[in-house]
Amino acid sequence: MAGRRPTPRHATRRPTPRSGAAPRGGERFARWYRVVPVVVLVMVLAVVAVVVALPTSLGRALHPVRHADQIEASCERHGVDPLLACAVIECESGWDEGAVSPVGAVGLMQVMPDTARSLVSLGLVDDDAYDPDDLADPATNIEYGCAYLGYLQEHLSGLEEVIAAYNAGIGAVQGWISEGGTIPEDVEYAETRAYLDRVLAAYEAYQDSYPNGITGT
Repeated sequence: MAGRRPTPRHATRRPTPRSGAAPRGGERFARWYRVVPVVVLVMVLAVVAVVVALPTSLGRALHPVRHADQIEASCERHGVDPLLACAVIECESGWDEGAVSPVGAVGLMQVMPDTARSLVSLGLVDDDAYDPDDLADPATNIEYGCAYLGYLQEHLSGLEEVIAAYNAGIGAVQGWISEGGTIPEDVEYAETRAYLDRVLAAYEAYQDSYPNGITGT
């Protein structure tokens, strides 16, 4: 129509957003949608970490370790697995340093005084450093208990024989074997059979609960 100004071309263009302007709704949704998988992944990984750690944490609560440094040192001297020593302690005394049995076994590993003196006479324990008359002392008791386990390992051929002998005595176990028996099938003492089962179960639990060793994380 005559008299009307033509509409400028640039009037129909959308203005270019300025730098720093807030994103529109679609852009905000796209950004949020990209973040969601990352958040979910982090949450899943956190849950997995808790689930993985839970059995170990529960196992350590049920199967504690005390005097870890002393156990490791004594086991290293006598060639014994520290986890086996822990299993024996758990089944012998329940980690009670003051435990004394009706037959006179003393302390954490329930060492008999006569056994301790025999280990000294065999040269397996230094009685100047570890007094056999002080078996109530945890370090001393652990040293003699681990020395005895090491002695049994040298004279017997398998883990089950060693554990059975710790309870019944090496003479009894060697007697059963000399008669053609095998361990655990031919263990003659009900108490020793039950003890063997308990220590083996505890040993497995300690292996599961302390995969990096008793002083590891």
